[in-house]
Amino acid sequence: MKKDISIYIHIPFCQKKCVYCDFLSFAGCTYAKQLQYIDALLQEIKLYKPYADRYKVRTIFIGGGTPSLIDEVFIGNILSTIRSVFEVDRFPEITIEANPGTLKYTSLLAYQTHGINRLSIGLQSTDDEALKMLGRIHNFDQFVATYKSARRAGFKNINIDLMSGIPGQNEHSFVETLMKVVEFNPEHISVYSLQVEEGTPLYNDEELRNLIPDEDMDRRMYAMSKKVLAVNGYERYEFSNYSKPGYNCRHNIVYWTGGEYIGIGLGAASYFKGQRFSNIRDIDSYIEIFQKNQSAIAAGEDRFKVYDDVAGELRTGTETIYIDSRMEEFMFLGLRMIKGVSRAEFKARFSKDIYEVYGPVINKYVSEGFMISEGDNVRLSDRGIDVSNIILSDFILDR
Repeated sequence: MKKDISIYIHIPFCQKKCVYCDFLSFAGCTYAKQLQYIDALLQEIKLYKPYADRYKVRTIFIGGGTPSLIDEVFIGNILSTIRSVFEVDRFPEITIEANPGTLKYTSLLAYQTHGINRLSIGLQSTDDEALKMLGRIHNFDQFVATYKSARRAGFKNINIDLMSGIPGQNEHSFVETLMKVVEFNPEHISVYSLQVEEGTPLYNDEELRNLIPDEDMDRRMYAMSKKVLAVNGYERYEFSNYSKPGYNCRHNIVYWTGGEYIGIGLGAASYFKGQRFSNIRDIDSYIEIFQKNQSAIAAGEDRFKVYDDVAGELRTGTETIYIDSRMEEFMFLGLRMIKGVSRAEFKARFSKDIYEVYGPVINKYVSEGFMISEGDNVRLSDRGIDVSNIILSDFILDR
């Protein structure tokens, strides 16, 4: 019986960095550098051959950066290499992130040919001034053209990313964005609050930071997203994610429910064989590792040794996840889901009743109205979601 696995592919290239972005991505890479990077990605996928026959790939997510910026041939090579190494589910969810202004109709057709069946479009706002302020490279009209092209190309599962708390935004302009987006009837909508990260241009621009809505207004925007999207047929299944029935993002649910996943590429994170680790973040070093080990990976001899040797060079922060850490993650990731966590699943994974481990914490927050225990599920109430950071911190076990 093969175990389920998900694969994340990181494409770090962008046409331009947004003012708020602290992701591992960069603009200005040459085509030659992209080609070297993709070659390294393919080698990293092949590195997993010793273990691949134990797993079946259920979801693949190609993120970035801006994956739609690179040649669609590269995307095809990545997916065909995954299929050559792993058994892929007959009906996988395969997502690619795309930004309006970087996506051609021919690319969309090619994605379909390669088996990509879910498109995630980074819109953020329907207000052109807000988009310009954020450093986005597209305007709303370009989004409209991209969305219509995606439908014409045959995509039947589209997510649209939106952002609240943008400088100068208010409840009215945020609801206007929501209403314009639901008119397109996408299958999935993600609504994230803008986070100001140290070291970004936004963090260093005091004038722009002063235009960011305060916490109370941002909370009201969050509440409005739930109301507006519910009325239009979207179910909130995670703090920031809404979908039509049957269109939850299967890949992200793997993260929130403690499933195994492999991160391929620069800085990509994995949870694999009971260990959590990330890849190195320097692109030249990443490329060099796989150029140096390409022959050994291709040779097929001593594959477990090659895997261990290359992993030793490639990975940072490797941590074995023991049972206490696994229980903690089960709770503070699972409680991000609106349905919460399952008592039966907790018992199956850890051979303990959830109340045996977390009874005092759960009972405290249930009595205060911040959590709800109902049947098999323990979940946060709407009040609890508003103060979730405080509540979730109480699920860290004393060691």
